[in-house]
Formats: sequence, structure tokens, C-alpha cells
Amino acid sequence: MRTATYFFIFLNLSLAVFEEPAVYPLPFLVTSLVEVLCLLVFFSRLTHFAKVTLRNVFWKDTKNICIMVAILLSLTDLAICGVLRIYDVRSIRWSRIVRPIFLINFAESRQIRRAFRSIRNTLPEITYVFLLFMFSLLMFSLMALKLFGERNLQTAEGLPYFKNYLEIVFDLYVLVTTANSPDVMMPAFDFSSWYALFFIAFVIVNTYIFMSLFLAVVYNNYKKHLKVMFGG
Repeated sequence: MRTATYFFIFLNLSLAVFEEPAVYPLPFLVTSLVEVLCLLVFFSRLTHFAKVTLRNVFWKDTKNICIMVAILLSLTDLAICGVLRIYDVRSIRWSRIVRPIFLINFAESRQIRRAFRSIRNTLPEITYVFLLFMFSLLMFSLMALKLFGERNLQTAEGLPYFKNYLEIVFDLYVLVTTANSPDVMMPAFDFSSWYALFFIAFVIVNTYIFMSLFLAVVYNNYKKHLKVMFGG
């Protein structure tokens, strides 16, 4: 039963690879039939568990309620999407986001629930570091707006450079990952090489200091909660 449950959970999650937009697209009817099969297996597994469990115990367990709600939502979304396709109306399968619920809430997934619970308990304790990082990002974005917004600079595509505050926040957020480096700083660097100091300071503070601090806090708190949960 455990192997079969894991197999159909994996099959249900892997449908995202074949559903539109897909890496390897399959017809809607094929993916729908596979999903219905998976949902029937999940419902059968839940029914079997209900027969060997006291009724008041079964309905007090939030895991069972979550699985039942996820099955109903998936079937409802599938039916709506199928009807809309008959009338050539494009729709989005919003129920995909509930599929991980099956992975977490079945009785066989006790270890996954423990890890998930440790992550959930860790989140409040990293809030302060995250807020400090966001404050730094917003302040650097404000400085960038004042430094470059009035220079009438343009990007390589001819678009205004650092004119909109929210766009600046997004560009600097991406710069934390160095994904847009050095492209994001080239218009300012071409105007004056001294402006490179601003981006160097930003990368040092946010990428090398805050990200390292953030990772350390996440790791230490997660390890602490995991150790408590396993009785270590």
C-alpha cells in the first residue's frame, strides 16, 4: 500500500511535465484520465483508512480533511476545465497547487511532514533577518533612484534607466543573485566609472553579508527544530 501510494503521488505530481504549458505535451484527455485515476486511488486509500479508524478520530484528523478537500478541488477544476475546452475557452488549471497536499498529508509521509513542520517553525525566526534585508534593498533602491533617475540614462535597448522605483527594486533584487550582473550596472558605469562603487557596495552588503547571514539563520534554526522533533 505504501509503495502504491507513493507511486500514484509521484504520477500525479509528474503530470505538470505533460500538461499545458508542458515540456512534453500530451492530449488533455490523457492527462485528465491519469489524474482521475490518481484521485480515485487517493479516495480509495482514504476510504480504507476511514473503515479501520473510529469516525470521531478520522474526522478530527486535519490530514484526512486536507486530502478530501484537495480531491474535491481537483475534480471540480478538472470538470470546469473540460467544459471550457468543449467551447474552445482557454483556462488555467489552478488546482495544480494543491497536489503537494497529497505528498504531505498521507499517513506514509510522516518524515516529510516532520521536515515540513520544521520549515514552518523556522519561518517566524528568520522574519527579522528577512525584514532587515528588505530594508537594505529598499534603501539602496531609493539611493539608485536619486543617483541615476535624473541622469536621463538609457539601457542598451533604449529604455529609461532606473526611472521607476519598483523596477529598480526588482533589478537590484535580481542583482543579489548576480543573475543580471554586470548588465544592470553598465549604463551607469558608461556614464561614470565611479558609479561602480555603488553596485560594489550593494553586492558586498546584500549578497555577501545578508545572504550569508540569512543562510546561517535558516540552517541553525531548521537544525534546532529538527533535533527537537526527533528527540535529539
